[in-house]
Amino acid sequence: MSTAPASDVEREINFYISEETAVKINRSRCKTNLLIIWYLSSPIYVHNPHLDALKDDILYHFSLGTGSHNLPAMFGDVKFVCVGGSPWRMKSFTEFIAAELAMEDPKSEYPNICAGTDRYAMYKVGPVLSVSHGMGIPSIAIMLHELIKLLHHAHCTDVTIIRIGTSGGIGLEPGTVVVTKQSVDATFQPKFEQVILGKTVVRSTDLDQSLAQELLQCSKRLNQFETVIGNTMCTLDFYEGQARLDGAFCSYTEADKQEYLLKAKEAEVCNIEMESSVFAAMCKLSGLRGKKKKKKHDNTIII
Repeated sequence: MSTAPASDVEREINFYISEETAVKINRSRCKTNLLIIWYLSSPIYVHNPHLDALKDDILYHFSLGTGSHNLPAMFGDVKFVCVGGSPWRMKSFTEFIAAELAMEDPKSEYPNICAGTDRYAMYKVGPVLSVSHGMGIPSIAIMLHELIKLLHHAHCTDVTIIRIGTSGGIGLEPGTVVVTKQSVDATFQPKFEQVILGKTVVRSTDLDQSLAQELLQCSKRLNQFETVIGNTMCTLDFYEGQARLDGAFCSYTEADKQEYLLKAKEAEVCNIEMESSVFAAMCKLSGLRGKKKKKKHDNTIII
């Protein structure tokens, strides 16, 4: 990686360069999927009047709480949060950031702040917090509820949140970076649906277009990988939801699959994964401006 001074955004684009090679699948593979959300220079917003009545807000899946931990002292200086699926990846990311920013010795031991639970892992180096979120919408949604409350209780402001993960690419050369214009569902609609008290609630998955352009320009200056702007499709599972032919069940043909992927391409879908919609929706509810980015990897078999 270049040793020349880089802006924060350029460093963020570089975050995924060290990711492990993804497993080959029957479409091109994105090396990483980066979802970047920028907070305004304001406190982190929660929208739950019931929290005011709690003597101790327990962040159960982090093994943290307002009564048991001094959250402002532990996290008040956080300016960047990077989240990704695997605990191992997020620990490696912390070591990478320590070396890249020359803030601490990358060979130091970085304790798992969430060691009291096996649900998620959390590491911190300087103002950078690294958190695992597991796989799929339910897992990342639980993590985000507690992460947003943690940042709120720690009185953090002006925080940038980044999601790193792998995904399948459509119609692009391996290694291409996709900056997401919108997160869309499996019918190509830019929305996230959740059933609350028996009623379907629809939330927007809009992301920040000006930030997308800024990231695109940063990538051009770095000149290390192809970068495009497009939509990211968020599905509910890895096999049938993503038109794979190798799951335990499959009720469609190869021709059906290719027809669906062609429709996805026509809807400007560049990649497929399982977390972006709820990530965008929840960050928007918290007052976040957002943008998503993804890198494609391995073989290309596209439509």
